[in-house]
Amino acid sequence: MGMAKAEVGAQQGRTSSTRSRVAQSNSHPDGRLSPALKQNNQDGVDSTKKPLLLLALIFLTAAAIMFIIYINFPQLSEEERGKIKLPKDMDDAKALGQVLSKYKETFYVQVMVAFFSTYIFLQTFAIPGSIFLSILSGFLYPFPLALLLVCLCSGLGASFCYMLSYLVGRPIVHKYLSEKAAAWSDNVNKHREHLLNYIIFLRITPFLPNWFINITSPVINVPLGVFFVGTFIGVAPPSFIAIQGGTTLYQLTTAGDAVSWNSVLVLMLFAGLSLLPVFLKNKLKQKFQ
Repeated sequence: MGMAKAEVGAQQGRTSSTRSRVAQSNSHPDGRLSPALKQNNQDGVDSTKKPLLLLALIFLTAAAIMFIIYINFPQLSEEERGKIKLPKDMDDAKALGQVLSKYKETFYVQVMVAFFSTYIFLQTFAIPGSIFLSILSGFLYPFPLALLLVCLCSGLGASFCYMLSYLVGRPIVHKYLSEKAAAWSDNVNKHREHLLNYIIFLRITPFLPNWFINITSPVINVPLGVFFVGTFIGVAPPSFIAIQGGTTLYQLTTAGDAVSWNSVLVLMLFAGLSLLPVFLKNKLKQKFQ
């Protein structure tokens, strides 16, 4: 028993000595961090600093393009200019819809370009507000055109966000979203054989925020083609509801008014249908094995 205690004491002494040497190697005699550890910390800061600066530059460039589109819009009165802004609530959406509907017939292309560009801008930089534009599209355009516009804008905007994350977002995702991204990566790997259906399902359902899917997809190796097609198809059912609500724009008080229990049931039905091919494929595979 005495020998065991002595052995444990010796082991603890060696561990303490090792820790002491490590601490000494990372610091100067006066207690400051060693140059090597300082360099590691600095590298960690630089790995996110450069991507953030590049992201800011890209954002400013996109904002400048939006400003050029704005100044080339038809001549507006002072009151109308105050209504041309990114909608934050239904009141803003109604005011914007009032101005755009007035100029839509005479300046059809300019209004379409402004709508298209604004929607993609919001999606690309994960800025809230695209739901109001989806509702507004139902007010401005015939239903088939509005649905095509919203699906195309959502697909392109999400894909631009994907490419932006691929270009500058990896260090940011690894630093701030590493655990959530790792968990989703495991789910993606489980559904790798039927990834398109999985992306469609996620777009229809609210299980993961769209901005999170857009930013982390390139980091966990979701192919861009599958990502775009899955987004284009997957946003159609929720957009269907928003656009339908836009036909009665001035009766809405919040974006949630466009959603009813019937629309929730429709979304659940579409979510189930998106997984039906996967279910049938697995059944056939089991049958022929």
